[in-house]
Amino acid sequence: MPPEILRSSTAPDRLRSKRAAVAVVVSGAALLLTGCETMSGRSSAPPPPAPFNLSGYSAGFKEGYADACAKPARRNAERSKSDVDYSMGWSDGESVCRGR
Repeated sequence: MPPEILRSSTAPDRLRSKRAAVAVVVSGAALLLTGCETMSGRSSAPPPPAPFNLSGYSAGFKEGYADACAKPARRNAERSKSDVDYSMGWSDGESVCRGR
C-alpha cells in the first residue's frame, strides 16, 4: 500500500483514541467532583444529643423536653394530659429552647 493511504486510514483511529482518552478523563473528573459533593451533603445519621444534661430525669421528662426543643416543636397533646413528667419536660424545654 502507498504511504498516503496508510496515513489516511490511521488518522481517524488516532483521532478516535484521543477522543476516547479525553472522554475518560472528563468522566473521571466528573465522578470525583460528584463524589465530593455527596460527601459534604446531609447525613442520615441521627441528630446529636441535646447540649443539656438530663441524666437525672425520667424518660417522660426527657421526651417532653426533646419534643419542645425540636424544630418545629412537637407536642403530643394526649400524652401531655396523661403524663405529668412529659408535660413538665415540655414546659421546661419550651422555656429554655424558645428563649434563645
